[in-house]
Amino acid sequence: MPTKTNAHASRIEAAIQGGLAARSALAASWARSATLYQLDPSQRRSERRITATELALARERLGALLPTAAPHLDRLFQAVGGLGACIVLADAQGIAVDRRGNPGQDRDFADWGLWTGTGWSEAEMGTNGIGTCLAEGRSVTIHRDQHFLARNIGLSCSSAPVHGPDGGLMAVIDVSTARSDLGDAVAGLIGSTVADVARKVEADLFHQRFPKARMVLVPGLDRGLGALLAVDADDLVIGATRAARQYLNLAGDLAAHPQPVADLLGLEGHDRLEDAERAVLARALARSGGNISAAARALGLSRATLHRKLDRR
Repeated sequence: MPTKTNAHASRIEAAIQGGLAARSALAASWARSATLYQLDPSQRRSERRITATELALARERLGALLPTAAPHLDRLFQAVGGLGACIVLADAQGIAVDRRGNPGQDRDFADWGLWTGTGWSEAEMGTNGIGTCLAEGRSVTIHRDQHFLARNIGLSCSSAPVHGPDGGLMAVIDVSTARSDLGDAVAGLIGSTVADVARKVEADLFHQRFPKARMVLVPGLDRGLGALLAVDADDLVIGATRAARQYLNLAGDLAAHPQPVADLLGLEGHDRLEDAERAVLARALARSGGNISAAARALGLSRATLHRKLDRR
């Protein structure tokens, strides 16, 4: 009689051999695990653990991400901790660098390998929440027997990528639970919550990178995607989040090669000098509450000169 491990391995082999990888993202990940990484689903692999010094360096490389993400991860744990879940923040190499969990379940999760310093890349652990999220650059939920390695089929893992202000993938937030009574619907709900938290972390990092810029939400996209543009005082786009870059087909260092926000968003621009001057005068008057003398002083003009300019509007 086939064991549960052998049955799991046979199911994965049948999916790969039957060409399911061409039609299913999950089966495609299984195929990568088996053929590209040469992993065996029945193998009892021990997770890779880095040293304390290596872990400290990995955390240091993340810079502002860890302190920025911390309050969001705390709130996330308050929401899912009661479901017997732990939270792991992994870097772009799949190394768990931060974690939250219930002390009474720490030993179990340590045995699973869901602990700081462990490696969860797809190349090391096959199809799993953290590794597959990194491999595909998108939010994923790997529920129980969707894992490649049979040793992990008791876990349900929902992960979401965190992209930095330049659009590059920085980290993954993962919520994992070993509770067997959580169905697909609950796993999907956890996945949506994790994705929302990841977008909030991205938005905070973006605001920190461009503290003096005006933030413009890209129209026509779901607000939950966090498609933001950083616009300077000259109405030039100097930064864009990952979602904004994808939607507007932007790449590279935008601060070094800024573009007019009106051009990017298809808005009517005001490129004539007289239009620009009119906008400056209007802003000065608005800030002074309509006081001509105060507006003139703010602009470095005499009251008479400002009157002449206003008469030409």
